[in-house]
Amino acid sequence: MRILLVAAVALVDPDGRVLIAKRPEGKALAGLWEFPGGKVEADERPEAALIRELKEELAIDATESCLAPLTFASHAYEEFHLLMPLYVCRRWKGVVTSLEGQDLQWVKPLKLRDYPMPPADKPLIAHLIDLL
Repeated sequence: MRILLVAAVALVDPDGRVLIAKRPEGKALAGLWEFPGGKVEADERPEAALIRELKEELAIDATESCLAPLTFASHAYEEFHLLMPLYVCRRWKGVVTSLEGQDLQWVKPLKLRDYPMPPADKPLIAHLIDLL
């Protein structure tokens, strides 16, 4: 089974809320909420992938020094095994804007369980609740 490396980030605003994005129709797991991020390209580090994805999807600039690794998810889907490091970011430049049309929501950590999420994302919630 191939391993797919995807980097994700919990953007945390000054009120302690975390940003989640709804997967758009037409994509796998459409309608579920997830932490922003994306696939790590060949010869790309997870931190570089997040900086690129945040710019492409949310119009914000983050620096590697503001990405703090928190935990990771390891989950077997039917066609691949997902390995997903989760970072926390509290500082960025710009205004979070949905550039790909996905719905965005700022959510208090204790309320994250109220949103349907992919199986790989669900175990990450407890780590965010403990941290925040």
